Amino acid sequence: MKRAFRTEIPDTRPASFGKRILAMTYDLMLIVAIWMITGFAAVALNDGEAVEGPLFKTSLFIITFLFFGFFWTRNGQTLGMQAWRIRVQTLDGYKLSWSRSLLRFMLSILSWIPFGLGYIWVLFSDERLAWHDKWSESCVVQLPKTKPVDD
Repeated sequence: MKRAFRTEIPDTRPASFGKRILAMTYDLMLIVAIWMITGFAAVALNDGEAVEGPLFKTSLFIITFLFFGFFWTRNGQTLGMQAWRIRVQTLDGYKLSWSRSLLRFMLSILSWIPFGLGYIWVLFSDERLAWHDKWSESCVVQLPKTKPVDD
């Protein structure tokens, strides 16, 4: 079953590397804030003692995926992507499923491992796809500016 998007905006082009980085920076700030809130809650639940270890790190990892997965499956845009009018979608223009979001999320980690080369690849790819875009069959597109409604 395909989900909505395709006919919504017919004329899209790949998002620029700069806008992708700016959106990631914005989202990173939000993720760090969420991690801090999670840490405060974990410390409170641990009688004021510091929390560490695999359970806490796994919790942060899952929370991070849920942040991205929620936005990618809902409207294809995290808050940072909304600010820069870019969206993630399948190569044929549909919303991402939760399974494709998980695949994209996990593969994006691999794109960071060799010093971010998987992301920098956007600058050299004819299709402007990062490694994780290509491997998860998704893409990031620039949305057109919306025109104000005249009354």
